[in-house]
Amino acid sequence: MTTSYRVDVRRNDQVKVIAGKDLNKVGRVLRVIRNRQRLVVEGISMVKRHTRPNPSKNLKGGIVEREGPIHASNVMIICGTCGKPTRIGHQRLSDGKKIRICRKCEGSLDR
Repeated sequence: MTTSYRVDVRRNDQVKVIAGKDLNKVGRVLRVIRNRQRLVVEGISMVKRHTRPNPSKNLKGGIVEREGPIHASNVMIICGTCGKPTRIGHQRLSDGKKIRICRKCEGSLDR
């Protein structure tokens, strides 16, 4: 049984790491893994992966460095309006649409 958790961070959001080995680094969310509450962030939590050469896929072998997943609770979204790391609030617009808002400046986090 897979449980789907609510992760308010979306792809292409700018986030700041608030815990772990990459503390205070900023990056863009590449992928959201909802059922594990994890994010893959550009340049954060880099892991080394040993790959075997595969001529049919045109892959060279060797040690490849790529991003690993990080728990969603270890990042804060950066507001596009005020530029500060913030918690995410929700607001319903007059037309019934639900948007994410910055808790510091009340600006919209959705483009």
